Amino acid sequence: MGGEDDPHIHVEVKVVRGEAAVRTMLAATFGIAGDLPSVVATGCGLKVPYAMTSPRPDRVTCLACREHARAEHLRFADEIERIGTLPGTPVTSAEARQAAGRHRTLAERFSSGGGG
Repeated sequence: MGGEDDPHIHVEVKVVRGEAAVRTMLAATFGIAGDLPSVVATGCGLKVPYAMTSPRPDRVTCLACREHARAEHLRFADEIERIGTLPGTPVTSAEARQAAGRHRTLAERFSSGGGG
């Protein structure tokens, strides 16, 4: 568990497919929402209170988490582009490229200066 004195804002280890995103999708689709976890695993390997995490590059101050988020967004961008080339996929290659571009932009934002 991360120390209570840790002042940093982290990212969830599953930054691309985080708990909050799943919760939002369930709420929008089915009108139900599960409780958010009180403690989550982070990209730097700590377990911290959920309130000390953010998926937004301008909020994350932990450098190891920023690098983790950058790598995850780049990996996901490549995965999305591959999906866009598969036969029978409901996503066009143009849509896949656009979505991948958004994740690459996020990755770039995570690679720029800490928290700002």
